[in-house]
Amino acid sequence: MDENINNANDDHYIIHPCKNDDTTLTLDEWTSIGNKRFMNIAKLDGIALATCSNDFIHSKIVSKSYKLKGLSDNTTEILMSSISTSTRKQYYTGLKLWRIFCQQSKITIYHFSVPVILKFLSELFEKRIKRFFKGVYNARPLKPKYNDIWDPEIVLNYLSTQYPNENISLENLTLKLVTLLALGTAQRVQTLSLIDLRNISQSDDEIRIKIPGKIKTSGPSKAQPLLKIPYFSNKPSLCIAKTLQCYILRTSIIRNNNTNLLISYKKPHNTVTTSTISRWIKTTLLRSGIDTTIFTAHSTRHASTSAALRKGISMDLIKHTAGWSANSATFAKFYNRPLREPNHFTKMVMRHYLIV
Repeated sequence: MDENINNANDDHYIIHPCKNDDTTLTLDEWTSIGNKRFMNIAKLDGIALATCSNDFIHSKIVSKSYKLKGLSDNTTEILMSSISTSTRKQYYTGLKLWRIFCQQSKITIYHFSVPVILKFLSELFEKRIKRFFKGVYNARPLKPKYNDIWDPEIVLNYLSTQYPNENISLENLTLKLVTLLALGTAQRVQTLSLIDLRNISQSDDEIRIKIPGKIKTSGPSKAQPLLKIPYFSNKPSLCIAKTLQCYILRTSIIRNNNTNLLISYKKPHNTVTTSTISRWIKTTLLRSGIDTTIFTAHSTRHASTSAALRKGISMDLIKHTAGWSANSATFAKFYNRPLREPNHFTKMVMRHYLIV
């Protein structure tokens, strides 16, 4: 019994109800209520020990709070009678949490300051958020979004029909480019939206695209993406570099000094959002015969990295190209494949389709 008895501040005492919930009322308040309210009342060194219902305890707490504000007994009684049983039940959880906080903080439940209230609410928020997300995790454990993934060959076969690049509509050229970039680089749509013409450089064997803008994986110690797009002269209909060059040339007359690579093919040809790019990719998937009720634009990332693994590309290269950290288990966890060079990534993914 002694371990359950704790003196409170000033003339308040701790009583111990049936569910080990602690509250503070004066000894006179508890003993004057009468034995009929309790299963048992005992006194020990000036401390009242009682066993009673939680509803009764919290009613007394509310009642005393009114009195401490200077209200008369009669006024307090009238106010208490206005509180329904259902409302008291709603009070219970909040008051219980407040009493526990006050007990742990060694303060009275009736006298507090704004900083104390803010601390209580902050701790409550943190605990509830953690509990909520734990419940979400238990109810819906993290698992791969897709049980299987589509073969890039299906989409590449369709895109190969969209050729010559100079003769197809600007709309079709735009959709072809963004889909080829998504598949050939395994980058997120966000990254593609940040491509700037000023950060594109060309050499005899490849096009390089720097991404200095902030992306999802940006960090103080993390390198920004550098996209390397090799030329595929033996299969020009699927050459990403040639498609990119054609797109830049055809859009040069409608850009109005806009340096963002991807612009709308409709007037006034403004920079497009990530949502628009996603819609373009999804449209291409649909035209290719992919079930877009299941697969989103982001599934290009799943499809390309899975295809890379099947073709023997190292896990390190896949992680590096797709933007996962060296220690990341994301790919292995969601594709259940063992992990395994950035400048050769696109070649390996598309090699099968580029052989004459």
